Amino acid sequence: MDGGATPAAGAANPSAVMAKDPEIKYICGDCGIVNYLSARDPIRCRACGYRIMYKARTKRLIQFEARLI
Repeated sequence: MDGGATPAAGAANPSAVMAKDPEIKYICGDCGIVNYLSARDPIRCRACGYRIMYKARTKRLIQFEARLI
């Protein structure tokens, strides 16, 4: 061994890079600016400071099954 040649913290495990909180798209209720917030971020618009944010609709297909009783 060459003494001290250890791999970087996330180099050997690619899933460690994905462990970061995903940022979710929110739209400000006042100015309409799109903000990306993670779970630990405060709920506040970065442009105007407004605290009411609307979660943007997903592009993924969502299908529900309705039954008659």
